[in-house]
Amino acid sequence: MRLALLAIVVAALTAGIAVVESTPGRAAPARATAGADVFQGLGTWIDVYDTAVYATPNALAARLATRGVRTAWIETANDRSKTDVVDPAGLGRTVDALHARGIRVVGWYLPGHDNHARDLRRARALLSFRTPQGGGFDGIAFDVESLRNKNVRQRTARALDLLTRLGAEAGSTPVAAITYPPRAFERHLTWWPGFPWAQIAAQVDAVVPMLYTGGGFKGYDATYGYVARSLRLLRAAVGPDIAVHAAGGVANRMTADELRAFDDAVLDDGTATGWSLYDLQTTTPAGWAAMARLASSLG
Repeated sequence: MRLALLAIVVAALTAGIAVVESTPGRAAPARATAGADVFQGLGTWIDVYDTAVYATPNALAARLATRGVRTAWIETANDRSKTDVVDPAGLGRTVDALHARGIRVVGWYLPGHDNHARDLRRARALLSFRTPQGGGFDGIAFDVESLRNKNVRQRTARALDLLTRLGAEAGSTPVAAITYPPRAFERHLTWWPGFPWAQIAAQVDAVVPMLYTGGGFKGYDATYGYVARSLRLLRAAVGPDIAVHAAGGVANRMTADELRAFDDAVLDDGTATGWSLYDLQTTTPAGWAAMARLASSLG
């Protein structure tokens, strides 16, 4: 399946045409890997702007273990970074410290879709990264949300090509796609027409919708409605089998009522097996309490 799609995408790039029509509800089976549970349970996020936490890796690991975090999602670079991996020494020490506490680590990269060679190189740097103790990431993820490339067909072709190539190269390492939630595309029709949900689902082990409501959706009802509809539309688009990790945020912009609404929407939907708030540095005590409520209900 992946090789066939790669051939299609390469041909499309050569001709300047991409076959990207989405077919909701008819996603192909996800990649066959044994470790897709890395995307399940309570997670937290560290991006390239928060690498100060690398200064005290053992304290960070102890803090996350106390919170019951199962997986730390750590950004290795984005399309604007000066290097392919930001602060590799600090990152390596942090990954080792987290592993010592039994916390899994997903490395993620944000491609810009405007320089495909750079995106492929940085994605491969993520996949090949090794810590001082020889450890690697337990999973990898690609945040395909960038709208910088205004050529939607080319953007789609490049996103699919990256996922296809790196999915093949990842072997048994589980892969996730970080995306906008479907409700965002309903509200912003020009952002990414024909977003290729089914094709993406066929190349990854999990989909991670970034269900940001903080600051944009006021109150319980608005927050609940956005999250619930996004999860319902997502499941219809990617099919029943692929794992979904629900990521809310931005954490410190959500009131107690809005955090409760996020929890209730995830619980009522019942299809997400992972949950988190973006990001670690902005998660308040109320945010951790909301995540603990999900953990107590979902396991």
